[in-house]
Amino acid sequence: MAGNPAESAARARAAAGALPPLLVAAERVAATVMTGVHGRRRAGTGDAFWQFRPFVTGDAAARIDWRQSGKTDRLFIREREWEAAQTVGLWRAADEGMRWSGGRDRPTKLDRAELLLLALASLLLRGGERLRLFGEDRALAGRPALATLAEALPRNAAPPAEARLGRHSRAVLFGDFLQPLAETRAAVSALAAQGVTGHLVQILDPAEETLPFTGRVRFEPLGLSGGGEPALVPRVETVRALYAERLAAHRDGLAAIAAASGWRLLHHRTDHAPATALLALWQALSPARGGRA
Repeated sequence: MAGNPAESAARARAAAGALPPLLVAAERVAATVMTGVHGRRRAGTGDAFWQFRPFVTGDAAARIDWRQSGKTDRLFIREREWEAAQTVGLWRAADEGMRWSGGRDRPTKLDRAELLLLALASLLLRGGERLRLFGEDRALAGRPALATLAEALPRNAAPPAEARLGRHSRAVLFGDFLQPLAETRAAVSALAAQGVTGHLVQILDPAEETLPFTGRVRFEPLGLSGGGEPALVPRVETVRALYAERLAAHRDGLAAIAAASGWRLLHHRTDHAPATALLALWQALSPARGGRA
């Protein structure tokens, strides 16, 4: 007997209310991107049913599904789900610099990185992929795994260079990547040496791109490698052009590091819609756009 609709709705609202707000937001962003995009499943040698297709010359007779074929005057093959995709490793930086925001109306870089990571995880899990958060012992699969991943994220601070993923796996790293290029190069090289390909997603606050300040400003180091001393700039506007030049050079360095290992570099600003970055990343990961990342 069906349950009371009002009681079912109340249970659904209670279950949704128990989810972390970040997870709810991530699912909302993922749902936006899901509109108009296709899934990632492909035919292959997996065990799960995927679809029926008409028999063609060259197909083995043993692959004919006689029950389905008996419903019409045509022969059909029972195709199985492609399950050869490797694990996708996910990581986000969590240092002090990532906890900064240049405006009260904007999220911190860490907040945006975690939102994008979970939204991407939602899309990948919907597509049948296996995920592994850097620093965790096992891969996760299936829609319920998203909550498990969200619970593990706050305590996770594993450095990417220490990750161990299977050969031909993919990885997506979220961070501001403002540390010395040598550190990023070491992390990407360590993963590439395992046969891992992937993406670097650089997340910056707009103030870090445009340096909009004027007058006398004191800049404090926030968790960058090598420490550093506070810098007092008498007139920030006089160094804006030099700052932009050095930021561009740093980005060129990141792009070169990614390209040298067959990776890609994507950019995102915290004042831009997260769905835009997620869609670009999802399309870059799509098999239709080159298979592995």
